Amino acid sequence: MAKNKITPPKTVAIYIHWPFCLSLCPYCDFNSHVKENVNHHDWKKALILELEHYSKIIGARKVTSIFFGGGTPSLMEADTVAKIIETIEKYFSLVKDVEITLEANPTSSESKTLSSFSKAGINRVSLGVQALDDESLILLGRKHNTEEAKRAIKLASDSFERFSFDLIYARPKQTKTMWEKELKEATRLARGHLSVYQLIIEPGTPFYLSQARGLITLPNESLSVALFQMTQEILESVNLPSYEVSNHAAVGEYCKQNMTYWHYGDYIGIGPGAHGRITLNGNIYATRQHRAPEMWLKRTEMAGHATQTFVPLDEEEIINEIILMGLRTKAGVDASNFYLRTGRNLKEAVNVEALNRLKEGNFLTSDQKGIRTTMAGLLRLNSVIKELVSF
Repeated sequence: MAKNKITPPKTVAIYIHWPFCLSLCPYCDFNSHVKENVNHHDWKKALILELEHYSKIIGARKVTSIFFGGGTPSLMEADTVAKIIETIEKYFSLVKDVEITLEANPTSSESKTLSSFSKAGINRVSLGVQALDDESLILLGRKHNTEEAKRAIKLASDSFERFSFDLIYARPKQTKTMWEKELKEATRLARGHLSVYQLIIEPGTPFYLSQARGLITLPNESLSVALFQMTQEILESVNLPSYEVSNHAAVGEYCKQNMTYWHYGDYIGIGPGAHGRITLNGNIYATRQHRAPEMWLKRTEMAGHATQTFVPLDEEEIINEIILMGLRTKAGVDASNFYLRTGRNLKEAVNVEALNRLKEGNFLTSDQKGIRTTMAGLLRLNSVIKELVSF
């Protein structure tokens, strides 16, 4: 397909990856590594160097959100976080209500540092609670217990106007009754936002090997669907409806960083393995930094960055990505935004026959504003997307 010239958006989000954890969780396939001794001075310097490098590439756009992810970024020194935010302020223009999020674990030692992160400039935290059940926390390889999680949530509530926490459901041996009790307890602790992920066992993780050996078994499809539907009903009843397949929030509490991803905006990825999407010279470029932490550090110290991929996406790749991301959300794929990011009309870029079939089957709805998934469509999202973009 011929490429269309795409106008760069005036805003950008920035993702900072801290790859280190105290231990690795058996379900996690993120770029995470255990290392006892981290030279925080060197890492701070390298992250700042890579930020400076990308500021020269895209110019002084307005930053709508900054997200410190990992790994476990709450293991960073607060001074490192402060210096990174200071660097972004120096090279970019921050919007007045910029969202600056840091992921944190609810262990006692890490919870004690939340106030220092607030002073460093963090204005939103996302806690990796994952379960409100001690037996499940042990199974998931977490280093905190339920009481520590509740204390961390209380501390986050006291320290930040905005916070969220994550839960994982459809865990081994989990029943509808167990999940209903746990989720209702979570709604009493939450304020404005809650992320609820269905457990998916990824290749290469310890859970993948355990499942292959028959040591763990996930709920069957029928129970998984029932747990998903229960999640939607309970959270909607307490004004936390889904705005994306796994994220729930009151109006005005959506995570801005995630919205940038799902609406296919520009974002810079800094740190080992971090991905980005940047619009330049009429093209959208996919970027990725070197994945291995020590190699990333070495290359950044030498060259000012450790970019391993910086390639323009073709029109078909852009269309597939924007549909993949947009259909995960309640708002769906917005036709106006689709045209801005692709230069094409939405309904001319998808398989019209498939679109009509999916609408007749109540998997999708569409109008002049765009295309959206129904509840049935969300349950079969991968299949819906594959059919919609196939010709």
